[in-house]
Amino acid sequence: MSYQVEFNTRWADFDPNRHMRHTAYNDYAAEARVRYFKNAGTSIEDFARQGIGPVLFTECTTFKKEILLGEKITVNVKLSGSSDDLRKWKIRHEVFNEQGNLAAIIEVFGAWIDLHKRKLTALPDAYRSTLDVMEKTTDFEVI
Repeated sequence: MSYQVEFNTRWADFDPNRHMRHTAYNDYAAEARVRYFKNAGTSIEDFARQGIGPVLFTECTTFKKEILLGEKITVNVKLSGSSDDLRKWKIRHEVFNEQGNLAAIIEVFGAWIDLHKRKLTALPDAYRSTLDVMEKTTDFEVI
C-alpha cells in the first residue's frame, strides 16, 4: 500500500538561519509512520493495548534539497527491510519539498518491544498485515 502525508511546515521547525531543523525532518517522518499504521487499521494505541510498541535502533537522515519556511512537504513511508517474523524492520521515508523535489531521505531501523518484559518480540499475527501491505522499496531486503 502506497502511503504519503502532506504537512505544512511551521515557524518552530526552522533555526535562526531559516533552515529547517534536522530534528524536524525526523519528527515529520515519525508522524508519517504513526499515521500509516492507523490508516492501515492498527493504531499505536492498539499495539499498546497488546503490550507492544516500536523501538528505534538507528535513524539516519540524508539531506538533498533545502525546505523553505512555510512550504508544504510530502513524506512517504516504505518498508526497506524486515525479518521473517517481522520482529525487526527498516522503514525509509522520502521527504519532498513543495516543488516535488527530493529534499531528504530518512531511514530508520527498529523492532517491536514487549512493553512489560522490555524485550524484543515478534509482531503478533493479528498485526502482520500492517507491515505486509506497506509499500516496499526496490532494494527491500530480508534482515
